[in-house]
Amino acid sequence: MAEEEVKLYGTWVSPFSRRIELALKLKGVPFEYIEVDLSNKSPELLKYNPIHKKIPVLVHNGKSIVESLIILEYIDDKWKNNPILPRDPHQRAVARFWAKFIDEKASLAEGKEKELLNEEILEQMKLLENELNGKDFFGGEAIGLVDIVATVVAFWFPISHEVLGVEVITQEKFPVLLKWIGKLQEIDVVNQSRPPREKHVAHVRALMEGLNSGSK
Repeated sequence: MAEEEVKLYGTWVSPFSRRIELALKLKGVPFEYIEVDLSNKSPELLKYNPIHKKIPVLVHNGKSIVESLIILEYIDDKWKNNPILPRDPHQRAVARFWAKFIDEKASLAEGKEKELLNEEILEQMKLLENELNGKDFFGGEAIGLVDIVATVVAFWFPISHEVLGVEVITQEKFPVLLKWIGKLQEIDVVNQSRPPREKHVAHVRALMEGLNSGSK
C-alpha cells in the first residue's frame, strides 16, 4: 500500500484547525502541519482553498478538503478506527445537529470575546449542559464528533473569560460541563491539540486590548 500524504493547514490558535489536529491524532493518522499566516496567505492556501481562502484545509494525497465539519466527517469516513460518529443513523443526525449548533455559535463569537458573556451564549451553554447530563462525553463513553467540536467551549471560552476577569464555567453554574472538561483533560491527545496556555492568554489579551484601543 502506498504511503499516504496528509497535510493540515491551520493556525495555532484556531479551534477550527485544532479540532482537525485532534481528530487525526485520535485516529493515529500521521500528518504534516503547516502554520498559515492569515495576514499573508500563501500560494498553497489559495491553491487548496480558492473559494474561501481560509483555514483549516486538509490535503490528502494532493486533494483538498475544506470546512472543519466536512473535514471531520471525511476523516471518519476515510479512517475507520476509533470512530467519532455513531453508526446509528438517528444518533449520527443528532451528533451532526449539535456539532453544527456549536460551530455556528463559535463562529459568531470568534474575535468578539465579550460576546461570550451575553445571555444568549450562556443560555446556549445551558442547552449543552442538559444534552451532556448523565454521560461522560457527548459521544457517550468515548470522545466523539460533538466533543471534538465542543473543545472550543472547554478550552477557548474559559481563556477569554479569564482575560475578561470573570469565571463562567463554575461548579454552581455548569457542573456537568465542568466535569466533562475534566474528563477531556485526562486524554493526552486532547491536551496535545490545545494552544499553549500562556501563549493563548497573551494572544487573547493583546487582541482585546487592540479592540479596546480601536473603539476609543
